Amino acid sequence: MAEDASSLPSPTPEPVATPELLALRQQIDSLDKQLLTLLNERAHVAEQVGELKRRDGTAFFRPDRVAQVINKIKTANPGPLKGEHVASIWREIMSACLALESPQRVAVLGPVGTFCEQAAIEYFGGAADLIYCGSFDEVFHATASGSAQYGVVGVENMTEGVVTRSMDLFLHTPTHVVGEVSLLIRHNLLRKDDSLEGIEAVLAHPQALAQCQNWLNKHLPNAERRAVASNAEGARLAATNPAWAALASERAATLFGLHITAHAVQDEAYNRTRFAVITLPQTMALPPVSGNDRTSIVVSVPNKPGAMHDLLVPLKVHGVSMTRLESRPARNGQWEYYFYIDLDGHPNQPNVAAALEELRQICAFYKVIGAYPVKA
Repeated sequence: MAEDASSLPSPTPEPVATPELLALRQQIDSLDKQLLTLLNERAHVAEQVGELKRRDGTAFFRPDRVAQVINKIKTANPGPLKGEHVASIWREIMSACLALESPQRVAVLGPVGTFCEQAAIEYFGGAADLIYCGSFDEVFHATASGSAQYGVVGVENMTEGVVTRSMDLFLHTPTHVVGEVSLLIRHNLLRKDDSLEGIEAVLAHPQALAQCQNWLNKHLPNAERRAVASNAEGARLAATNPAWAALASERAATLFGLHITAHAVQDEAYNRTRFAVITLPQTMALPPVSGNDRTSIVVSVPNKPGAMHDLLVPLKVHGVSMTRLESRPARNGQWEYYFYIDLDGHPNQPNVAAALEELRQICAFYKVIGAYPVKA
Protein backbone atom coordinates (compact mmCIF):
# COMPACT_ATOMS: atom_id res chain seq x y z
CA MET A 1 0.00 0.00 0.00
CA ALA A 2 1.33 3.43 -0.94
CA GLU A 3 2.56 5.49 1.98
CA ASP A 4 0.63 8.68 2.72
CA ALA A 5 2.72 11.63 1.54
CA SER A 6 1.72 13.52 4.67
CA SER A 7 3.55 10.94 6.81
CA LEU A 8 6.86 11.43 5.00
CA PRO A 9 9.43 13.71 6.66
CA SER A 10 9.57 17.21 5.25
CA PRO A 11 12.70 18.07 3.25
CA THR A 12 15.19 20.25 5.08
CA PRO A 13 14.83 23.80 3.74
CA GLU A 14 17.93 25.33 2.19
CA PRO A 15 19.44 28.08 4.35
CA VAL A 16 18.78 31.58 3.09
CA ALA A 17 22.00 33.20 1.87
CA THR A 18 22.78 36.49 3.51
CA PRO A 19 23.63 39.51 1.35
CA GLU A 20 27.24 39.27 2.51
CA LEU A 21 27.47 35.61 1.44
CA LEU A 22 25.86 36.34 -1.93
CA ALA A 23 28.35 39.15 -2.55
CA LEU A 24 31.30 36.84 -1.77
CA ARG A 25 29.91 34.14 -4.05
CA GLN A 26 29.58 36.66 -6.87
CA GLN A 27 33.18 37.70 -6.26
CA ILE A 28 34.32 34.07 -6.46
CA ASP A 29 32.33 33.57 -9.70
CA SER A 30 34.01 36.63 -11.20
CA LEU A 31 37.48 35.40 -10.15
CA ASP A 32 36.74 31.95 -11.60
CA LYS A 33 35.94 33.53 -14.97
CA GLN A 34 39.20 35.48 -14.85
CA LEU A 35 41.12 32.32 -13.96
CA LEU A 36 39.50 30.44 -16.83
CA THR A 37 40.40 33.19 -19.27
CA LEU A 38 44.02 33.26 -18.08
CA LEU A 39 44.33 29.46 -18.15
CA ASN A 40 43.16 29.33 -21.75
CA GLU A 41 45.54 32.14 -22.65
CA ARG A 42 48.33 30.07 -21.11
CA ALA A 43 47.14 27.05 -23.09
CA HIS A 44 47.32 29.01 -26.36
CA VAL A 45 50.93 29.99 -25.58
CA ALA A 46 51.72 26.36 -24.72
CA GLU A 47 50.36 25.30 -28.12
CA GLN A 48 52.76 27.76 -29.77
CA VAL A 49 55.62 26.30 -27.72
CA GLY A 50 54.56 22.85 -28.93
CA GLU A 51 54.73 23.97 -32.56
CA LEU A 52 58.25 25.30 -32.06
CA LYS A 53 59.36 22.06 -30.35
CA ARG A 54 57.79 20.00 -33.15
CA ARG A 55 59.61 22.08 -35.77
CA ASP A 56 62.95 21.92 -33.95
CA GLY A 57 62.62 18.25 -32.94
CA THR A 58 63.15 18.95 -29.23
CA ALA A 59 61.58 17.04 -26.35
CA PHE A 60 58.05 18.03 -25.39
CA PHE A 61 58.27 16.91 -21.76
CA ARG A 62 60.99 18.57 -19.70
CA PRO A 63 60.79 17.58 -16.02
CA ASP A 64 63.54 20.07 -15.16
CA ARG A 65 61.44 22.86 -16.69
CA VAL A 66 58.37 21.66 -14.77
CA ALA A 67 60.35 21.71 -11.52
CA GLN A 68 61.76 25.16 -12.35
CA VAL A 69 58.31 26.67 -12.96
CA ILE A 70 56.81 25.09 -9.84
CA ASN A 71 59.71 26.24 -7.64
CA LYS A 72 59.31 29.80 -8.94
CA ILE A 73 55.59 29.72 -8.22
CA LYS A 74 56.13 28.34 -4.70
CA THR A 75 58.74 31.03 -3.99
CA ALA A 76 56.44 33.78 -5.24
CA ASN A 77 53.39 32.43 -3.38
CA PRO A 78 52.27 34.97 -0.73
CA GLY A 79 49.61 32.64 0.77
CA PRO A 80 47.22 31.80 2.27
CA LEU A 81 47.44 28.78 -0.06
CA LYS A 82 50.12 26.32 1.10
CA GLY A 83 53.16 25.81 -1.09
CA GLU A 84 52.49 22.11 -1.68
CA HIS A 85 48.90 22.85 -2.71
CA VAL A 86 50.06 25.51 -5.16
CA ALA A 87 52.61 23.05 -6.55
CA SER A 88 49.91 20.43 -7.05
CA ILE A 89 47.65 22.92 -8.87
CA TRP A 90 50.43 24.09 -11.17
CA ARG A 91 51.51 20.53 -11.97
CA GLU A 92 48.00 19.82 -13.22
CA ILE A 93 47.92 23.07 -15.21
CA MET A 94 51.22 22.18 -16.89
CA SER A 95 50.06 18.61 -17.50
CA ALA A 96 46.89 19.85 -19.21
CA CYS A 97 48.86 22.29 -21.36
CA LEU A 98 51.39 19.59 -22.28
CA ALA A 99 48.52 17.37 -23.40
CA LEU A 100 47.68 20.05 -25.99
CA GLU A 101 51.28 20.01 -27.24
CA SER A 102 51.79 16.23 -27.20
CA PRO A 103 50.00 13.80 -24.81
CA GLN A 104 52.57 11.74 -22.89
CA ARG A 105 52.07 7.95 -23.04
CA VAL A 106 53.13 6.47 -19.71
CA ALA A 107 53.20 2.72 -18.91
CA VAL A 108 52.26 1.79 -15.34
CA LEU A 109 51.41 -1.33 -13.39
CA GLY A 110 47.66 -1.88 -13.63
CA PRO A 111 44.79 -2.15 -13.29
CA VAL A 112 43.54 1.29 -12.25
CA GLY A 113 44.05 2.07 -8.58
CA THR A 114 47.68 0.96 -8.09
CA PHE A 115 50.26 2.98 -6.21
CA CYS A 116 52.29 2.88 -9.43
CA GLU A 117 49.45 4.74 -11.16
CA GLN A 118 49.39 7.24 -8.29
CA ALA A 119 53.15 7.82 -8.67
CA ALA A 120 52.76 8.43 -12.42
CA ILE A 121 49.99 10.98 -11.85
CA GLU A 122 52.09 12.75 -9.22
CA TYR A 123 55.00 13.03 -11.68
CA PHE A 124 53.24 13.65 -15.01
CA GLY A 125 49.91 15.10 -13.86
CA GLY A 126 46.41 13.84 -14.48
CA ALA A 127 46.41 14.61 -18.23
CA ALA A 128 48.99 11.92 -19.05
CA ASP A 129 47.81 9.02 -21.22
CA LEU A 130 48.33 6.02 -18.92
CA ILE A 131 48.92 2.56 -20.39
CA TYR A 132 48.10 -0.18 -17.86
CA CYS A 133 50.37 -3.24 -17.83
CA GLY A 134 50.10 -6.58 -16.06
CA SER A 135 53.64 -6.60 -14.64
CA PHE A 136 56.79 -4.54 -14.39
CA ASP A 137 58.19 -6.70 -17.21
CA GLU A 138 55.43 -5.33 -19.44
CA VAL A 139 56.14 -1.76 -18.28
CA PHE A 140 59.80 -2.11 -19.29
CA HIS A 141 58.84 -3.75 -22.59
CA ALA A 142 56.28 -1.07 -23.46
CA THR A 143 58.83 1.66 -22.75
CA ALA A 144 61.71 -0.06 -24.55
CA SER A 145 59.58 -0.81 -27.62
CA GLY A 146 58.30 2.76 -27.87
CA SER A 147 54.62 1.96 -27.38
CA ALA A 148 54.96 4.11 -24.25
CA GLN A 149 57.25 7.12 -24.06
CA TYR A 150 57.82 6.62 -20.34
CA GLY A 151 57.31 3.96 -17.71
CA VAL A 152 56.96 4.04 -13.94
CA VAL A 153 58.21 1.08 -11.88
CA GLY A 154 58.69 0.39 -8.18
CA VAL A 155 62.35 0.10 -7.19
CA GLU A 156 62.59 0.18 -3.39
CA ASN A 157 60.50 0.06 -0.24
CA MET A 158 61.94 1.41 2.99
CA THR A 159 60.92 -1.69 4.99
CA GLU A 160 61.20 -4.53 2.45
CA GLY A 161 64.13 -3.26 0.40
CA VAL A 162 64.54 -3.33 -3.37
CA VAL A 163 62.02 -4.63 -5.87
CA THR A 164 64.29 -7.34 -7.23
CA ARG A 165 62.47 -7.82 -10.54
CA SER A 166 62.92 -4.16 -11.43
CA MET A 167 66.62 -4.40 -10.58
CA ASP A 168 67.05 -7.40 -12.88
CA LEU A 169 65.19 -5.69 -15.72
CA PHE A 170 67.49 -2.67 -15.65
CA LEU A 171 70.29 -4.98 -16.76
CA HIS A 172 68.64 -6.16 -19.93
CA THR A 173 66.74 -3.18 -21.34
CA PRO A 174 68.03 0.01 -23.02
CA THR A 175 65.93 2.28 -20.79
CA HIS A 176 67.38 4.61 -18.20
CA VAL A 177 66.01 6.49 -15.19
CA VAL A 178 65.24 10.21 -15.55
CA GLY A 179 63.17 10.82 -12.43
CA GLU A 180 61.83 9.37 -9.21
CA VAL A 181 58.73 9.62 -7.04
CA SER A 182 58.62 8.75 -3.34
CA LEU A 183 55.15 7.85 -2.10
CA LEU A 184 53.89 7.39 1.44
CA ILE A 185 52.19 3.98 1.17
CA ARG A 186 49.15 3.17 3.29
CA HIS A 187 47.73 -0.31 2.80
CA ASN A 188 44.07 -0.81 3.71
CA LEU A 189 42.19 -4.08 4.08
CA LEU A 190 39.38 -4.05 1.52
CA ARG A 191 36.48 -6.48 1.03
CA LYS A 192 32.81 -6.70 0.06
CA ASP A 193 31.67 -7.02 3.70
CA ASP A 194 32.61 -4.51 6.37
CA SER A 195 33.90 -7.16 8.78
CA LEU A 196 36.99 -9.26 9.49
CA GLU A 197 34.82 -12.35 9.89
CA GLY A 198 34.94 -15.09 7.27
CA ILE A 199 38.03 -13.92 5.36
CA GLU A 200 39.62 -16.97 3.76
CA ALA A 201 42.31 -15.28 1.64
CA VAL A 202 44.09 -11.92 1.46
CA LEU A 203 45.22 -10.95 -2.03
CA ALA A 204 47.97 -8.40 -2.76
CA HIS A 205 51.33 -7.81 -4.40
CA PRO A 206 54.08 -9.80 -2.59
CA GLN A 207 55.66 -6.56 -1.33
CA ALA A 208 52.37 -5.45 0.24
CA LEU A 209 51.87 -8.82 1.91
CA ALA A 210 55.36 -8.56 3.38
CA GLN A 211 54.79 -4.98 4.55
CA CYS A 212 51.64 -6.04 6.45
CA GLN A 213 52.73 -9.44 7.77
CA ASN A 214 52.65 -8.52 11.48
CA TRP A 215 49.12 -7.13 11.24
CA LEU A 216 47.99 -10.18 9.26
CA ASN A 217 49.60 -12.54 11.78
CA LYS A 218 47.68 -10.86 14.60
CA HIS A 219 44.27 -10.26 13.02
CA LEU A 220 43.97 -12.87 10.23
CA PRO A 221 46.35 -15.69 11.22
CA ASN A 222 44.35 -18.39 9.40
CA ALA A 223 43.73 -16.53 6.15
CA GLU A 224 45.68 -17.59 3.08
CA ARG A 225 48.06 -14.93 1.73
CA ARG A 226 47.80 -14.99 -2.02
CA ALA A 227 50.28 -13.05 -4.15
CA VAL A 228 48.90 -11.34 -7.27
CA ALA A 229 50.39 -9.00 -9.87
CA SER A 230 49.32 -5.78 -8.13
CA ASN A 231 47.33 -4.53 -5.16
CA ALA A 232 44.67 -3.14 -7.48
CA GLU A 233 44.36 -6.56 -9.13
CA GLY A 234 43.85 -8.00 -5.64
CA ALA A 235 41.07 -5.46 -5.05
CA ARG A 236 39.45 -6.34 -8.37
CA LEU A 237 39.46 -10.02 -7.46
CA ALA A 238 38.21 -9.35 -3.90
CA ALA A 239 35.16 -7.67 -5.43
CA THR A 240 34.22 -11.02 -6.99
CA ASN A 241 34.28 -13.13 -3.80
CA PRO A 242 32.99 -12.15 -0.33
CA ALA A 243 35.49 -14.52 1.32
CA TRP A 244 38.45 -12.67 -0.18
CA ALA A 245 40.07 -9.43 0.99
CA ALA A 246 42.72 -7.22 -0.55
CA LEU A 247 45.49 -4.89 0.61
CA ALA A 248 45.21 -1.73 -1.46
CA SER A 249 44.64 2.01 -1.56
CA GLU A 250 41.53 3.98 -0.66
CA ARG A 251 41.15 4.79 -4.36
CA ALA A 252 41.03 1.07 -5.17
CA ALA A 253 38.21 0.69 -2.62
CA THR A 254 36.21 3.37 -4.42
CA LEU A 255 36.95 2.01 -7.88
CA PHE A 256 35.91 -1.56 -7.06
CA GLY A 257 33.07 -0.81 -4.63
CA LEU A 258 34.72 -2.31 -1.54
CA HIS A 259 34.53 -1.48 2.16
CA ILE A 260 37.67 -0.32 3.95
CA THR A 261 37.46 -2.90 6.70
CA ALA A 262 40.71 -1.75 8.34
CA HIS A 263 42.70 1.42 7.66
CA ALA A 264 46.49 1.67 7.38
CA VAL A 265 47.43 -1.91 8.26
CA GLN A 266 51.08 -1.66 7.17
CA ASP A 267 53.54 -2.61 9.90
CA GLU A 268 55.55 0.61 9.58
CA ALA A 269 53.60 3.86 9.94
CA TYR A 270 56.11 5.77 7.81
CA ASN A 271 56.12 3.32 4.90
CA ARG A 272 57.48 4.82 1.68
CA THR A 273 58.16 3.33 -1.74
CA ARG A 274 60.43 4.79 -4.42
CA PHE A 275 59.27 4.63 -8.02
CA ALA A 276 61.58 5.23 -10.98
CA VAL A 277 60.56 7.05 -14.16
CA ILE A 278 62.18 5.28 -17.11
CA THR A 279 62.50 6.14 -20.80
CA LEU A 280 64.72 5.51 -23.82
CA PRO A 281 67.76 7.80 -24.18
CA GLN A 282 66.48 8.98 -27.57
CA THR A 283 63.20 10.03 -25.94
CA MET A 284 64.94 11.94 -23.17
CA ALA A 285 68.60 12.30 -22.32
CA LEU A 286 69.67 12.43 -18.70
CA PRO A 287 68.31 15.59 -17.01
CA PRO A 288 70.84 18.38 -16.41
CA VAL A 289 72.47 19.03 -13.05
CA SER A 290 69.91 20.35 -10.55
CA GLY A 291 72.16 20.63 -7.51
CA ASN A 292 70.37 17.79 -5.68
CA ASP A 293 70.85 14.71 -7.85
CA ARG A 294 71.27 10.97 -7.58
CA THR A 295 73.22 8.74 -9.97
CA SER A 296 72.37 5.04 -10.14
CA ILE A 297 74.79 2.49 -11.59
CA VAL A 298 75.12 -1.29 -11.80
CA VAL A 299 78.55 -2.94 -11.89
CA SER A 300 80.28 -6.25 -11.45
CA VAL A 301 83.88 -6.81 -10.45
CA PRO A 302 86.26 -9.74 -10.96
CA ASN A 303 85.94 -12.37 -8.23
CA LYS A 304 89.27 -11.78 -6.49
CA PRO A 305 90.45 -10.69 -3.03
CA GLY A 306 90.00 -6.98 -2.40
CA ALA A 307 87.61 -6.44 -5.32
CA MET A 308 85.01 -4.68 -3.19
CA HIS A 309 87.67 -2.48 -1.62
CA ASP A 310 88.86 -1.45 -5.09
CA LEU A 311 85.27 -0.57 -5.97
CA LEU A 312 84.99 1.89 -3.09
CA VAL A 313 88.36 3.61 -3.43
CA PRO A 314 87.44 5.92 -6.39
CA LEU A 315 84.40 7.15 -4.46
CA LYS A 316 86.48 8.01 -1.40
CA VAL A 317 89.26 9.62 -3.43
CA HIS A 318 86.86 11.93 -5.30
CA GLY A 319 84.55 12.67 -2.38
CA VAL A 320 81.44 10.96 -3.75
CA SER A 321 78.96 9.65 -1.19
CA MET A 322 77.38 6.22 -1.74
CA THR A 323 73.81 6.14 -0.43
CA ARG A 324 72.83 2.58 -1.38
CA LEU A 325 74.55 -0.71 -2.21
CA GLU A 326 72.60 -3.83 -3.19
CA SER A 327 73.80 -7.09 -4.71
CA ARG A 328 72.02 -9.45 -7.09
CA PRO A 329 73.36 -12.83 -8.32
CA ALA A 330 74.66 -12.79 -11.90
CA ARG A 331 73.02 -16.20 -12.55
CA ASN A 332 76.00 -17.45 -14.55
CA GLY A 333 76.79 -20.36 -12.25
CA GLN A 334 80.03 -18.75 -11.09
CA TRP A 335 78.81 -17.21 -7.79
CA GLU A 336 79.33 -13.72 -9.20
CA TYR A 337 77.19 -10.70 -8.42
CA TYR A 338 75.97 -7.44 -9.84
CA PHE A 339 76.14 -4.48 -7.48
CA TYR A 340 73.54 -1.73 -7.66
CA ILE A 341 74.88 1.55 -6.32
CA ASP A 342 73.27 4.93 -5.71
CA LEU A 343 75.58 7.93 -5.53
CA ASP A 344 75.02 11.53 -4.49
CA GLY A 345 75.62 13.85 -7.42
CA HIS A 346 75.38 13.95 -11.22
CA PRO A 347 77.74 12.49 -13.88
CA ASN A 348 78.29 15.99 -15.28
CA GLN A 349 79.84 17.13 -12.01
CA PRO A 350 83.67 16.86 -12.26
CA ASN A 351 84.24 14.81 -9.09
CA VAL A 352 81.43 12.37 -9.93
CA ALA A 353 82.64 12.06 -13.54
CA ALA A 354 86.18 11.28 -12.36
CA ALA A 355 84.97 8.63 -9.90
CA LEU A 356 82.74 6.97 -12.50
CA GLU A 357 85.55 6.86 -15.06
CA GLU A 358 87.85 5.09 -12.60
CA LEU A 359 85.07 2.68 -11.67
CA ARG A 360 84.42 1.88 -15.33
CA GLN A 361 88.05 0.94 -15.85
CA ILE A 362 88.15 -1.59 -13.00
CA CYS A 363 84.70 -3.16 -13.51
CA ALA A 364 83.98 -6.25 -15.55
CA PHE A 365 80.51 -4.81 -16.20
CA TYR A 366 79.48 -1.18 -15.91
CA LYS A 367 76.21 0.60 -16.71
CA VAL A 368 74.74 3.94 -15.68
CA ILE A 369 71.08 3.21 -14.91
CA GLY A 370 70.21 6.87 -14.60
CA ALA A 371 70.82 10.31 -13.12
CA TYR A 372 67.92 12.37 -11.87
CA PRO A 373 66.87 15.08 -9.40
CA VAL A 374 66.00 13.96 -5.89
CA LYS A 375 62.87 15.55 -4.53
CA ALA A 376 63.70 17.49 -1.39
